[in-house]
Amino acid sequence: MTGLFVSVDGPGGVGKSTVTAAVTELLRAEGTSVCQTREPSESPLGQLARHGTEEHRGMSMACLIAADRYAHLEQVIRPALARGATVVCDRYIASSLVLQVLDGVGRDVVWELNRHADMPDLAVIVNARADVIEKRLTSRGAHSRYEREPGSSERECAAFREAARFLMAAGLRVLQLDASTAGPAEVARAIVAAIKESWMKGSS
Repeated sequence: MTGLFVSVDGPGGVGKSTVTAAVTELLRAEGTSVCQTREPSESPLGQLARHGTEEHRGMSMACLIAADRYAHLEQVIRPALARGATVVCDRYIASSLVLQVLDGVGRDVVWELNRHADMPDLAVIVNARADVIEKRLTSRGAHSRYEREPGSSERECAAFREAARFLMAAGLRVLQLDASTAGPAEVARAIVAAIKESWMKGSS
């Protein structure tokens, strides 16, 4: 039995982590085995990427993120899928196609670095109006230099819409959700419904 791989991406401040936790809770409440994880990962390599955004930029950061992704697949994601768990990952390739491109690396280069990685069965992109995200970031504070840059929310929102189009053109199943007015619980329920639909398609 092989599990389902679900990625959840979106602009900083849109509520990805809260939504990922809510999806995990809903699935577990129904008796589903779930592996909740995130990128950058919890490994030393992942922590270097997570806390190194001030020191590493452009190509060096893109390579660091990709290296962590391949290690994450080997050490966490693939073993969880092999035992039949549903993997829900907070950030994956869509975020690379946005953040590393905004950091000055060509999209084709980012895709080439990541194209050998396992693609998710369902790539969820949670987006929202830029003004809504700006208010959330002001309230909680910026977590990285990406979020501190002026106009970052507007650029990220647009870039994630473009990343969604790119991934769909590459053949991935992409679910786009608007969290401008919908709360995390509502967004999570929509994701769980899409996961169940994927299960049904996989068993038919």
